[in-house]
Amino acid sequence: MAKIQISNMKTGKNAHAGMKPKNFKKTVIRLFSYLKNYKAQLVFVVFCILLNSGTSIAVTSSMKPLIDNYITPLIGVQNPDLTGFMWVIISIAIVCVIGISAGYIYSRIMINISQGTLKRIRDDMYIHMESLPIKYFDNNAHGNLMSRYTNDVESLRQTLSQSLPHIISSVVTIVGVFTVMCVYSPILTLIVVGMVIVIFFIVRFIGGRSSKYFVAQQQAIGQLNGFVEEMVEGQKVVKVFSYEERTKQKFDVVNEHLFKSADRAHGYANMLGPIMVNIGYVLYALVAVIGGYLITKDFAISIGTLTSFLLLTRSFIMPINQISQQLNSIIMSVAGAERIFDVLDEPVEEDKGFVTLVKAAKDNNGNFNLTDKDNSDGVWCWKSKDEQGNDVLVELKGDVIFSDVNFSYDNQKLVLKNVNLYAKPGQKIAFVGSTGAGKTTITNLINRFYDISQGQITYDGIDIKDIKKNALRQSLGIVLQDTHLFTGTVKENIRYGKLDATDEEVYAAAHLANADFFIKHLPDGYDTVLSGDGANLSQGQRQLLSIARAAVADPPVLILDEATSSIDTRTEKIIERGMDKLMEGRTVFVIAHRLSTIRNAQAIIVLENGEIIERGSHKELLDSQGKYYQLYTGAFELS
Repeated sequence: MAKIQISNMKTGKNAHAGMKPKNFKKTVIRLFSYLKNYKAQLVFVVFCILLNSGTSIAVTSSMKPLIDNYITPLIGVQNPDLTGFMWVIISIAIVCVIGISAGYIYSRIMINISQGTLKRIRDDMYIHMESLPIKYFDNNAHGNLMSRYTNDVESLRQTLSQSLPHIISSVVTIVGVFTVMCVYSPILTLIVVGMVIVIFFIVRFIGGRSSKYFVAQQQAIGQLNGFVEEMVEGQKVVKVFSYEERTKQKFDVVNEHLFKSADRAHGYANMLGPIMVNIGYVLYALVAVIGGYLITKDFAISIGTLTSFLLLTRSFIMPINQISQQLNSIIMSVAGAERIFDVLDEPVEEDKGFVTLVKAAKDNNGNFNLTDKDNSDGVWCWKSKDEQGNDVLVELKGDVIFSDVNFSYDNQKLVLKNVNLYAKPGQKIAFVGSTGAGKTTITNLINRFYDISQGQITYDGIDIKDIKKNALRQSLGIVLQDTHLFTGTVKENIRYGKLDATDEEVYAAAHLANADFFIKHLPDGYDTVLSGDGANLSQGQRQLLSIARAAVADPPVLILDEATSSIDTRTEKIIERGMDKLMEGRTVFVIAHRLSTIRNAQAIIVLENGEIIERGSHKELLDSQGKYYQLYTGAFELS
C-alpha cells in the first residue's frame, strides 16, 4: 500500500519557503516543445489573434473620426444627410464581425491544440511509467502519481487553451493601443504610463506572493490524493481497528495544508482583480478630467479625441488586468509541468540483456533449430548469438543458481547476505523464515524486479543480467500473496496470463486451479464482469483466479508467494492436487507460512536475517532438529 508521510508535513509559513518552479525557463521551453507538431496551426492562431486585436483597436479608434467628422458637424443641422454616417456604422459592424469570427476561430483551434498536446503528454507519461522499475512505485504514493495525470495536466489545459492566447492577445492590444494613444495625445499618454508603473509594482508585489502558494497548492493536492487513495484501499483495516478518528485527524492535517496553500494563493489572486478594476476607474476619471481641461485650453484635443482616448484607456488597462490574472495560472501550470516532467525524467528500468526466449523445433538428433514454420508446439529455448552471428539455442529447463548474492534496497543495509542456493529443473524449492528474513526478496531478484548488489544469478547457465527482462519474466509464472484483478470479465482476467489463450485453455486453467466450480456459479459465469479489484469475490476466490492466471501462462518456472494464504484449509487441500499438476515438471519456488504445504518440497531453505541457516528435505531437517524442527513442532513460531 502506498505510504504518505504526515508527521513531517508543515502547514505554517515556512512550509512554503522556496516553493516555486525550480527552473521556470527550462520548463516552459520543454513544454513548448510539445507544440512543435502544431506550427502551422499556431501561425494561423497568431494571425487570428492579431486580426481580433486589430479590429478591436480599429473599432475603438474609429470613435474619433465618427464623432469629429460625422456627429459634431451634424449638430443643429436640419434634415442632415446621414449617408456617410451610416456607411461608417456599417463598416464598424463589418469590422466587429471579422474580429468576432477571428476570436472564435483561434479559440476553437487552441482547444484542438491543447487537447492534442495533453493527449501526447499523457501518452508519454503512461509509456514512461510502464518502463519504470518497481522500486519507483514502492517509494511513491500512488495517489500523488495519479494527481499528475489529472490536476497537473488540467492546469496545463487551462494555460494552453486560455491563458496563452489571452496573453498574446493582451500584448498585441497593449502595443497597438499604446501606439494609437501616443498619436492621439502624448500628454494624456504620459498620465496612463505613470499609472501603469504603479500597476506594475502592485502586480509584482501581489503576484510574487501568490505564485509560491499556487506551487504549494499543486503539491498539496498530490499529497491529499495520495492520502485518500491509501485510506480508500485500506478502509477495511481502518474499520476493523476502529482507526476512523485517527485517520480523520491525519486527513485534517493534509487538508489543512491544502486549505492554507489554496486560500493564500487564491486570496492574493482574487485581491488583484478588484484593485486593478478600481485603478482603471481612477485612471479613467483622471484622463476624463485632464482631457476636459485640455479641451477648454485648446490643446488640439477634440471631443472625439477625448472620447476615443477614454475608450482606449479602458482597452489598455483591461489586457494588463488579464495578464496579471493569467500569470498565476501560468505559474501554477509550470509547477504542474515540473511535476509531470519529474516523472518523465525518472530513470527507466535498465535492460542490457540480449538473450531472448523463443520456441524451437527439436529434430531426431535432439538438436534445436528455428524454422520458417510455426514452432508454437516446440520447446522453449534461450536464443543468443555467437561470435560469428549464428543463433545459439539453449533449452529452457529452469536451472537456477544463486552464487554469493548480496542485496540491499537502499545500498546501506544488506537484506540478503552471501546467499548460495540452487534449484535443479523440476525441483520444488520452499523458503521458510520469519517476516523480513528475505524470502520474497529472493523471488524479486529472480524476476529482476530488483538487481543484486553483488554475486551472480544464473538461469540455465546464463547470467540473468544477459537475459532481456521481458523474456525472463515470460518464462516465469508468479502468484503473489496480494492478488490484483482488473476491470473486465473473469475470462479476461485469467487470459491476462496469456493474451492469446483460447477459451478452452482458459477453462482448463480454471479447472486446474479448482476455480471452475465457483466461476460457473457466478451470475454470468466466465463472462461475469469484475470491478473494483474483484470486490464482489471473496479473497479466496480472487486467489484462485490468480492461480488460474498463472496456470494459463504455462510457464517453465513458477513462483508462489504465499499463494494459498487467503484460502481456507479445506479449499487448500482441494487445490493441492491441481497445484501438484501445475508444478509437475517445473522448477517451483514456494514461500509459505503453512509448513504443511511444503512437506513434499525437494529442498526447504530456512532463512534468518537474510542468511541461509538450513537446507534439506522435510525429513532431513526434522532429523537435524534445528530451526525448522522448532518451527514445525511449534517450539518456535514464525513472526
